[in-house]
Amino acid sequence: MKRKVVLFYPPYDGPPLGAPVCLLSLAAPLLRSGFEVVIIDAAIEPDWLNVVLRELRDALCLGISVLTGPMIRGAVRMAKAVKKEAPGVPVIFGGWHPSLLPGQTLQESFVDAIVRGQGELTLLEAAENLAGGKGLHGIQGISSKQFGLPQHAPERRVALLDDLPMPAFEMANVDAYERVSGERKLAYATSVGCPYACNYCTDMVFYKRRFNALEAGRVVEEVTGLVAKYRIEEVAMLDSNLPVDWRRAREIAQGFLDSKTKFRWTFQASTDFLCRMSDDDVRLLGESGVSHMGFGTESTSSSVLKLMNKRHQRVDEMYETARKAAIGGIHVTYNLIFGYPGETGADRVETLRTMSDIARQFWNVSFSPNIFTPYPGIPIWGQLREMGVREPQSLDEWAELPLGRNTLPWLQGKELERLWRMLEFFLLNNQLRKATKDHPRLRAGLRRALGAPLRWRLRANKYSFPWELWVGRKLEKIVKRRSLVTGQPLGRQGAEAC
Repeated sequence: MKRKVVLFYPPYDGPPLGAPVCLLSLAAPLLRSGFEVVIIDAAIEPDWLNVVLRELRDALCLGISVLTGPMIRGAVRMAKAVKKEAPGVPVIFGGWHPSLLPGQTLQESFVDAIVRGQGELTLLEAAENLAGGKGLHGIQGISSKQFGLPQHAPERRVALLDDLPMPAFEMANVDAYERVSGERKLAYATSVGCPYACNYCTDMVFYKRRFNALEAGRVVEEVTGLVAKYRIEEVAMLDSNLPVDWRRAREIAQGFLDSKTKFRWTFQASTDFLCRMSDDDVRLLGESGVSHMGFGTESTSSSVLKLMNKRHQRVDEMYETARKAAIGGIHVTYNLIFGYPGETGADRVETLRTMSDIARQFWNVSFSPNIFTPYPGIPIWGQLREMGVREPQSLDEWAELPLGRNTLPWLQGKELERLWRMLEFFLLNNQLRKATKDHPRLRAGLRRALGAPLRWRLRANKYSFPWELWVGRKLEKIVKRRSLVTGQPLGRQGAEAC
C-alpha cells in the first residue's frame, strides 16, 4: 500500500531564507502518522522537474505550495508534466494563491484538488483517504472535482499552533541552503495572522484577522535548539505581525537572551505594537539578537491611510519606532505603497518628505517603495474593477502579475515617469547618507556634492535634468525593493515567501 507523499516548492526570485516552513509544517503530521514524505525545493534542486517525476512513481499524491506571481509558472509547469507522465497521481495545490481563489484555480485541468487555508490536518486526512482507496470529496478544507464539477467542502476549524507538531526541520538540508545563500539561515514562524483589516492586504482574508501564536516558552525551546543543532546564524521570523502580544514578544526575547545562544533574528511588525513596548523592552530585543524589523508604514498621508483602512497607523509612531529601534541598535525597513486608489501627487510628496526627515534623524532606517499591486481576494476589488483594473482570470495570467511594477490605469505616462524619478532621488539620497563602508573618502565627497541638491529637489518637488542621478548611479546601485523580513535587497518576487 502506497504511503508516500511528495511536496514541491516551485522556484522564486531571490535567495532562500532556508527550507520552506510551509512544507515542513505539512510534513510533520504526515511523518507522525507513518507516511513517507519527500520535499523538493526548486531553490536547491536545479533538476526539480525530473526529480519530482521520479519520486512520483510510487507516491500517493503531489502537493504544490503556491504564492501569487511568477512562482505560479513553476507550479503550472510541474503539474502539466505530472498529468502527462503520471496521470494517475492526484495533484493538490495549496498555499496562499489557491486558498484565495479556489474556484478559479480548480478550473485548471491539471489541478485535482486544493487544500484551503491551514493545511496540516487537511492534507493528513487527504493522504489517509488516498491510502485507503478513498477519494478527496467531502474532506473539510478541500476543494475537489467530482464528475468534472468543482466541489467545495466546508471549512476546517483552525487548529491552534500549539496543538500542531513542530515543523519537520530534520528534513531541511541546511548545508544546501547555505551553498545557495552564503549563510546558515532558518525560517520560522512564532505566529500567523494579524488583527488589522488593511484593504490591500491578503493576510486578513487568509487568516480572517485571527492571531494564532505559539506559547513563548515553546518558541524559545525550539528556536534555540535548532540554532544549536544546525549552527544557524540568522533566524527569519515569518510572522505577519510578531508583537501583536508585545508581552509575549518580550518574553521570547528574554528567553533567547537567557539561553546564551548567539544568533541574529528578524521579524515584521506594525509600528503601533512596537510603540507599546518600552525603551528597555526594545533594548532587550537588540540584546537578544534582533538585527532587523520590517514595518508596513505605506504612507504618511492621513487621507491615504484612511483609504487603506489603516487608522491604527500614525506618523508620530513612525518616528517613535525609528527612535526606539535605534537605541536597540536595530535596523528597520519601512515599506511604502504608491499609486493606491485615491492617492494624489500631493500625498506622494508628503510621504517622501516625511520619510526623508525620518531618515535624516535616524541612522537605522531604510525604505522599500512599491507600486500598489492588486492581489487576489483583497476587499477593494469591486472598486478596482470600476476603475478599470482587469482581474487575471487564470493561473497563467496571475503568473504574469508584475510584482513591484505597474499595471494601474490611473498611473501611466508622465505621471508614472515622474513617480519613478521621485523615488530614485529619494532612495539615492537615503543610501548616500548611509554609505560609509567602501571608498569612505570618495563616498563622503559624493555625499557632500550631491546631498544639498538632492535634498533641495525633494523639498521643492523639482526633478528635471537629473544630473545627480546620473552621477550617483555610477557609484551607488539604487536598491528599490527590500525584504520586510530581513531588509535585504529583493528581485521582482520577495524571498520572504514561505
